[in-house]
Amino acid sequence: MSDSQSIEQLLKKPGAAGASSTIPSVGDKFDTKMKDIRLKEKEQEAEKQAQASGIPYVNLKGFPVSPEALVLIPREQANALKTLCFLFTGTDFRLAAISPTDKSVTEMLYQMEERLQAKGGVYLISEESFRSAEKLYDALPKMRKIVKGVKVTDEELARYQQDLKTYADMQRVLEKASVTDIMTIIMAASLAFNTSDVHIEAEEKKVAVRFRIDGVLQEVATMHAELWKKIIARVKLISGLKINITDRPQDGRFTIFLKTGDTDVRVSTIPTAWGESVVMRILKPSAINVEFAGLGFRPLVEAKLRKEIDKPHGMIITTGPTGSGKTTTLYAILRKLNTADEKIVTLEDPIEYKLEGINQSQIESSKNYTFASGLRSILRQDPDIVMVGEIRDLETAEVAINAALTGHLMLSTLHTNDAAGALPRFISMGVKPFLLSPALNAIIGQRLVRKIHEACKEEFVLAPDVLATVTKIMAKLSPASGETPLPPEQWKFSRGKGCEVCNMSGYKGRLGIYEVLMMDDAIRGSLSESINEYQVRELAHTQGMVTMTQDGFLKALDGITTVEEVLRVAGEGI
Repeated sequence: MSDSQSIEQLLKKPGAAGASSTIPSVGDKFDTKMKDIRLKEKEQEAEKQAQASGIPYVNLKGFPVSPEALVLIPREQANALKTLCFLFTGTDFRLAAISPTDKSVTEMLYQMEERLQAKGGVYLISEESFRSAEKLYDALPKMRKIVKGVKVTDEELARYQQDLKTYADMQRVLEKASVTDIMTIIMAASLAFNTSDVHIEAEEKKVAVRFRIDGVLQEVATMHAELWKKIIARVKLISGLKINITDRPQDGRFTIFLKTGDTDVRVSTIPTAWGESVVMRILKPSAINVEFAGLGFRPLVEAKLRKEIDKPHGMIITTGPTGSGKTTTLYAILRKLNTADEKIVTLEDPIEYKLEGINQSQIESSKNYTFASGLRSILRQDPDIVMVGEIRDLETAEVAINAALTGHLMLSTLHTNDAAGALPRFISMGVKPFLLSPALNAIIGQRLVRKIHEACKEEFVLAPDVLATVTKIMAKLSPASGETPLPPEQWKFSRGKGCEVCNMSGYKGRLGIYEVLMMDDAIRGSLSESINEYQVRELAHTQGMVTMTQDGFLKALDGITTVEEVLRVAGEGI
C-alpha cells in the first residue's frame, strides 16, 4: 500500500472526518440543537460542493492535526488564504482550503512540494471547519517544544525500561510502533541502555538501528526499508534540518525532555548509497560529571598529577583518539580548579556540556574565530586557567605555549596515540624545543575500557599464550613506578559471565586506563628537533611511567576489567 493510499484510507475511517459531539448548555438545549443542525447542513453543503467539483473533502473539527503539519504554513498566511496544512508524514502532505481552486492556493501547493520534496494534495473544507482548526495555532508554543525535541515522560521511560530489557524486546516493540513513536522508543531505549551514540542507517533491504554502548557499536534492531523516508523526515523535523536536502551533510540538535532534566542530542547526517546515515550523540550531563578522584588514576600517578595541576602555570596535555575520554578528563580537572578566586575560560568546538562558573566560548571558523584567534582574545580576558579544545596547528600551539610561559595554566588535547608521541608531534608542527621544554608540565595518554559487570562476575583462567603476553609486558614495569604487583603464579583474573542486565556482554560501564609523562630534567634536556617516540618512551620508563597497557593489566589484576578488553583497546605495544 502506498503512502498516499494509506492517507486516503485514514481520512475515510469513521470519525477521521472529525464528526464532533457537542454538549448542550444547561440553559438552552433547543438553541444548541438548532446550531448543530445548521452546522451539519453547512458541512453537508461543503461535502456536496466537493463531490460536484471532484475535490476531496474533510471536516477538520476534531481532526488530530499534527504540529509538524500546522507549522508548515504561518498563521498569517493561513488566515489570508483560508488554507492550512493538516497532515504531514515526511513524504506526503495535505492542505485544507475553503477555496481549493484559488490560484494562490495552487501556487502554494507547488512551492511546498518543491520545498519539502514531498507529494501534496488539497481538500475542501467549510468555514466552520477552518475556524476550528485555526484555533490550534494558539497551542503551537507548547507544540513547538515537541517539534524540536522528543517528549519522553518519566512514566514512559520507566515502562520502556521494563519492556526493553534486551535488544530482542526492542525489535518487537518497534515493529508495532508508528513513525512518531519510533523516535520516542529509540530515544527512551538509548537512555535505558546507557547509549552514547545512536546510529540509524539506510541499507538496501532494511534500516539498521545501532547503539554504541560502553564504546562498542551493536545492532539493536532493524526496520523495513520502505519506512526510511518517513523516519529520516521525522529525524530532520525534530532536529531543525532541511527535509529536502539529501545530497550533502547536515548538522542539527534536539532535546529529550524529562522531569529529571533535559538531555541534548547532537545530530549528524551524511548521504550514503541507499539514503542517508544518521548519528545522534547523546550529551548526558552525567557523562562528564566525574570528579577528578573518580577518573581511575592509580594512587601514585594521581598524586604526581595533582602537583602538576596545582602549579600556577604550564601546560597539561591529554592525548588519544576520538572517544577516549579526553574531554571528560579535562572537565574533571577544570571542576577541581573551579574556585571563586580563579578565572577560567575555555575555547571549544563545539560546546557540548555547560559548566557552571566557567566562561565557555565556541569557535566559529566561518567568522574567522578559530582556536588561534580565539585564544588571543581569551588571553585579553585576564584568565588564570585556559582550556583549548584541541591544538591542531603551529599557530595555536605557539599561542598556547606563550600563554603557559607567561603565568597561565593551559589545558588542551592533542591527537596522538600515546603520551610519548606528543613531544615529536609538537616538534613536527614547528614548535621550537627550547620553548616546549619549559612550557609543558605533564602529558596524559588515555583510553577507555569496559568494566566487568559485577552481578555476573566470575573467576577466569587465561589461555597460555595470553598469559605469556601479560607476563612479558608486566615484566617491563619500571622499578621506579612504585607499583609492586604479585608474582605471576599468584595472579587471578576475572570476567563477566553474561546476563540479561548486561545483554550477555559481561561488561557494564567504562573507566580510563592511563599513562602520565612528567616533564622532568632528563626529558627536558633531551628535547631536540630529531627526538622520536622511542627515545621519549625510554626516558619515560626510566622516570617510572606506567604505560596504558600496564595500567590496564593492573586493573585487570584488581578484577575491574579483563585482559581481553585491555588488549582490544590499547594493544600490546602502547
